Amino acid sequence: MAFRGGEAEMIMEEEEEETLRPEVAQKRYGDFFRNFRTVAQEFPYREQLIDQYRRGVGSVAVELSDLNQFDPRLLHMVQARPDEQIKVLEAAAREVLRSLVVNRGSDEGGDDQKERQIGEVALEEARLEVQVLVSSSQQPLDIRSLTADHVNQLIKLSGIIVSASKVAAKITMAQAICKTCGHIKRIPCTSPFGMITPPTKCESNRGRPSANGEESTKGCVNNPYVLMGDLCRFIDQQTLKLQELPEAVPTGEMPRSILLVCDRNLVDTVAPGARVSVVGVSSLFENKNKGPKGGDKSARGASLRTPYLKVAGIDFDLFEGGRGSTASSRFSPADEERFQAIGRRPDVRDLVARSIAPSISGDYTVDIKRAIACLLFGGSSKELKDGAKLRGDINVLLLGDPSTAKSQFLKFVEKVAPVGVYTSGKGSSAAGLTASVIRGHNNEFYLEGGAMVLADGGVCCIDEFDKMRETDRVAIHEAMEQQTISIAKAGICTVLNSRTSVLAAANPVFGRYDDLKSAAENIDMMSTILSRFDMIFIVRDVRDEDRDIAIAKHVMGVHINAGLRDNNSARNRSLTLSAANASAGAVTKKRKHAEPVAVDTADVLDPPTLKQYVQYCRAKCQPRLNEETSKILAAEYVAIRQSMKQQAEEVGGRKNMPIPITVRQLEATVRISEALAKMRLQEHVQPADVQEALRLFKVSTMSAAKTRAQGTGADLQFLAEDARKGVQNAEAFLKQRLPVGTDGTTLKLIEEGIALGHSDFSMRRAIYVMTKRHELMELDRTKRLRRTK
Repeated sequence: MAFRGGEAEMIMEEEEEETLRPEVAQKRYGDFFRNFRTVAQEFPYREQLIDQYRRGVGSVAVELSDLNQFDPRLLHMVQARPDEQIKVLEAAAREVLRSLVVNRGSDEGGDDQKERQIGEVALEEARLEVQVLVSSSQQPLDIRSLTADHVNQLIKLSGIIVSASKVAAKITMAQAICKTCGHIKRIPCTSPFGMITPPTKCESNRGRPSANGEESTKGCVNNPYVLMGDLCRFIDQQTLKLQELPEAVPTGEMPRSILLVCDRNLVDTVAPGARVSVVGVSSLFENKNKGPKGGDKSARGASLRTPYLKVAGIDFDLFEGGRGSTASSRFSPADEERFQAIGRRPDVRDLVARSIAPSISGDYTVDIKRAIACLLFGGSSKELKDGAKLRGDINVLLLGDPSTAKSQFLKFVEKVAPVGVYTSGKGSSAAGLTASVIRGHNNEFYLEGGAMVLADGGVCCIDEFDKMRETDRVAIHEAMEQQTISIAKAGICTVLNSRTSVLAAANPVFGRYDDLKSAAENIDMMSTILSRFDMIFIVRDVRDEDRDIAIAKHVMGVHINAGLRDNNSARNRSLTLSAANASAGAVTKKRKHAEPVAVDTADVLDPPTLKQYVQYCRAKCQPRLNEETSKILAAEYVAIRQSMKQQAEEVGGRKNMPIPITVRQLEATVRISEALAKMRLQEHVQPADVQEALRLFKVSTMSAAKTRAQGTGADLQFLAEDARKGVQNAEAFLKQRLPVGTDGTTLKLIEEGIALGHSDFSMRRAIYVMTKRHELMELDRTKRLRRTK
């Protein structure tokens, strides 16, 4: 039968109004809980209700796509009036659970047992309270995109939890009694921040009883109601602060945040630092602490409202550094096949290293890029039988001269890390890096996580690490090794997770690395913080004519081709400046007539693919050492300790050693080996991984730990060839001028050497080298020199 347009619209409007009536909607929701079945002919919500009831958990998770599949009108009702319909959903779930429990009890045992079980169900009415937790597969909105149009709408937001309040009891239904006539008034409380305000007049029709028992014509007194606390209904409630993800904040903008209100089963489910997606109803509340000062307070409260989200469900399926089992489910079969192909490549290590800041060139960058690759993939975290945890995250320190692309490495890692947070040491305090206790809108104290808490599951990049105050650096000791942050402030004692790698950049104590100073004098950091870094690279800026020519050609090529790269690749555009800085930092063997290093991005992984591959590897495999590889590492560690012991004796004790070699460094080589195996998607560490890990450790931390008192070759390793020969000639002059056991004036010796054609630098450097080898002894506050051997 066909309807004319007007009649059809009228019938549809009547049908829609019918579906929105609470009794009709509750019946349809009940049919959904009872009869919805999956492709495998299972009843997930029916079983979920029973299972949660048996475990004493009063909640059921409802996927909106299942509602749409069962009956699209149900989804329309929830989206049209979410606040009202979620309550109807919960009422329907309670009714279905009650019927399921009674029916299952009647199917077991005899009549007496049936009656007893039904009686038990009646006595456990409180356990039949069900909270509906809504989840959605829709794309989440950005916090900064929320407008007035979203008020009272069911929306989904993603972000990071930065603070959480203490759990408080909130009244949902208050009961007040009149002091005069005894009338009981039930007062519902729907606002999460509202106060219970009993009526100022008694609402009963009775007056005050007189002496003879008859009602008096005089009514009850003003403000007669008194709350009866033992008859009020309470639920748990907690407020959270959801902030935009650091990588989603536009450059130059402050991160936006919104207040979340959780109740019942949703309290204490997330901690600061957790990345979540939240489904809830966008609402408003009156914030008396905001608004223009002066004027009518009631007018300000009526016109100015603060948005908040009434949480209906929290999804934990967002990637958190590959730590959860759900992380691997985020990849499609095509993605997994592509990543497996990358892992099977024999040059996968070099491929990943080339993909890290490909525009940054220089010989020294090869090992740094490999170390950063290990940092991104990380080792395998472990939990011992006694409950102790061993970290799997790798920490790397880049220490060296300015203009060597240290900061550019940090910026690139922030972009490709699964979770990346960038901060500067000079502008960061201990509370800003760890966590702080602040006072909220209701004058209660709550925690707000800092950079290392927000980077949980990823990488925290700290630039200008040497500019931090010593007290602030000490604050992150626990976060770098135990990967927790303990807070005991304002009556709040708790522990936050900071399972993050640290990539730090610092300058030497004199701004530039001073060749006339030892490594211990150039590195002005306590051994307690240095021992927490798995790899420490000393980056040098060497002045060499041939290398400067190559640098100039490379920089000019970058500027000439900048427009072409902008059109072809946004990646190279963002790294144009880094190429100029990086080229100035080459420190290894000098290449004669070097040509400009071209930025070859033909065989590299683009940043999005690299980021996904890191996520996939961290989620899929957790490599472990075997008997063979563990013996190799143990033997090498003993040999390294013995060599460092001999070196300490030669330089005058352990206090002159800038970087300690401890058991932490043994664990560092284990983590590096596991990271190298993880790049290849291997479950077991191979001897080749161990050898590469030991090589990286030796060229980084071991090289930095040497005080370079082993002779002219070691002390002059960073000098150009001409300068090295000049120092050797000056050393020969000093040996000829000062026989063993004789003294001489320092300035006079330098002047004599200059008169014979030696440079001032060569003479002073030769004196420094011979003093470190104990061939010369400084007397009278370095004014005189004595030849000892």
